[in-house]
Amino acid sequence: MTKMNIVAPVCESADFFAQDRMPELHAGDLLAIMSTGAYGFVMASNYNSRRVSAEALVRGRKVELIRRQQSLEPSVNDEIEPVF
Repeated sequence: MTKMNIVAPVCESADFFAQDRMPELHAGDLLAIMSTGAYGFVMASNYNSRRVSAEALVRGRKVELIRRQQSLEPSVNDEIEPVF
């Protein structure tokens, strides 16, 4: 096993979900992060043109997708390319 950090995709300096952990993860495994702060839907934004994440409901050993990841179009729809 390898010691690792689990970080958020924007990678701000404080965006760690876990530090110096040795999880038993294998290719294809899913990792549930039960409290995500601004990465969850309720506090989500399109900061740095990131799409709002998908959400899954976890009950025991069952996982069900309850919200798809936002498509790219709504996250950049209002952006305007400057013309200089």
